[in-house]
Amino acid sequence: MKILSLGWGVQSWTLAAMSALGYIEKFDYAIHADTLHESHLTYVFAKQWTKWLEDRGIKVVTVSTDFQDGTADKWGGVFIPAFTYSKKGNGMLRRQCTQKWKIAPIKRWLQANRNKEQVTQFLGISTNEALRMKPSSVKYIVHKFPLIDMEMSRKDCKQWLTDHDLPIAPRSSCTFCPFHSTKEWRLRKSIPQDWEKAVAVDKSIRDIRPPFPLFVHPARIPLADVDLRTQEEKGQMSLWDEECAGICGV
Repeated sequence: MKILSLGWGVQSWTLAAMSALGYIEKFDYAIHADTLHESHLTYVFAKQWTKWLEDRGIKVVTVSTDFQDGTADKWGGVFIPAFTYSKKGNGMLRRQCTQKWKIAPIKRWLQANRNKEQVTQFLGISTNEALRMKPSSVKYIVHKFPLIDMEMSRKDCKQWLTDHDLPIAPRSSCTFCPFHSTKEWRLRKSIPQDWEKAVAVDKSIRDIRPPFPLFVHPARIPLADVDLRTQEEKGQMSLWDEECAGICGV
């Protein structure tokens, strides 16, 4: 069985389109692990292009987490790597969201549907994020990284899509991801549905683990109060370009 891990971001959408158009081998399934907290733009894009993929022989399957509230379990554990502070200084919780919201749901689906077949899982990791390449943690899944093999960066993926008259997918990530750069937070604020959810989640986790508060932004203040102006807008020189590192694997 050949499957694509479809996050509906630029890289995985590029692989899906390549397979659909016959540029690379055909996937049996494109599996989207819906975190339930993707950007409004991602859901709109997925709705628009799912049929296009399926009409070209790519079966799209959507799976999701058992934890429907998404941010915490019934024992008070917080899945996202929220920021906090204590008398000892600043800290950050361990990231559990990728495992619980993406990896585990896909594995459950595979175990129920692979009929003991070996699975080749194709992952949309490009050359600019090669550090994310990891082998599978289970014997029945083998990981492949076709964008790495083709020496394609995220920029190359955008160019390939443009060259083939296909749209560039919006960046895929949870609306409240603590790994957002200021640039990404500004984008979320420009999308009312995303911003309202991010602010609500930030507020909801604040007192889950007393006595120390939790926050989605590294400023460790309520998200609604964070100054999202750029360094240039604040009158300071920018020493680097802010860009999401893609650490969550979407």
